[in-house]
Amino acid sequence: MTLLSVNVNKVAVLRNSRGGADPDPVQAARVAIASGCHGITVHPRPDQRHIRVDDVGRIAAALDGVEYNIEGNPFAPARGAYPGLIELVRQARPAQATLVPDGDGQITSDHGFDLRRDGERLRPLVRTLKALGCRVSLFMDAGSPDIERAAEVGADRIELYTGPFATAFAAGDASVELAACVASAERARAVGLGVNAGHDLNQRNLPVLKRAIGFLDEVSIGHALFGEALYDGLATTVRRYLAILEA
Repeated sequence: MTLLSVNVNKVAVLRNSRGGADPDPVQAARVAIASGCHGITVHPRPDQRHIRVDDVGRIAAALDGVEYNIEGNPFAPARGAYPGLIELVRQARPAQATLVPDGDGQITSDHGFDLRRDGERLRPLVRTLKALGCRVSLFMDAGSPDIERAAEVGADRIELYTGPFATAFAAGDASVELAACVASAERARAVGLGVNAGHDLNQRNLPVLKRAIGFLDEVSIGHALFGEALYDGLATTVRRYLAILEA
C-alpha cells in the first residue's frame, strides 16, 4: 500500500503572508490525520519563509499515530533561530528525514542530489540521522545515474522528484518522464531502497504514476492538495487522495 503524507507548508505560507497565528498548520495537520492520512510532512528552511522552527515541535506534539517526515537541506548551516536540519530532527524525532539539496534562492525544490559530488559529505549525516532513529530518504531526479549510490551512502529510500513528470503530463504526453520514473524506481528497488515520490502530484496525474509504480512506499503532497482543498474542503480532498492510492 502506498502511504499519503500531507505536506502542510502551504498553510504556513498563508499564515505568514498576514502575520499572526492563523491559519495554523497544526490544525491543518489534525484535520488531515482525522481524514485518514498516514503522515505529515514539513519542509522548514533556514529563512523560515513558511514552516517555522516552532511549528516543527508543535506539529510533532500533535501527531496521533501517524508518521512525521521532516525535509530539508542537511548542508544548510544554523542561522538565527534555525538550528540546522540535524538539530531539528534531534528535537522532533520524526520517523523519516528526507534530505533535499535546496537553497534559499529556490522557490521550491527543483532538483535532486548529485551523489558523485555530494555522496561523501552526506554519508556521515545519514549515519547521524539513522542513529537518531530516522529512516533517511534522498531526493533524487528520475533518470539520475546516481540512484544506486543512494544505497551506498546509507539511505533507506529515495524520493523521486516528480516535477518533470507532472509538467509533461499537463502538456499532454508524459510517456518519457513516466518511463524515467519507473526505471529509476526499479533500479532503487533492485539495490534494496524503498521508493517515495513527490512534487506537483495531483488527483489527475497521481493515478498514472501509481499504476506505473505499484510498489511506491509513500507520496508526499502539499501544494496541489491544498489548492484543491480551497474548493472542496481539506477533509474531502485528503479522502480523495487516499481513494486513489487504495484503488
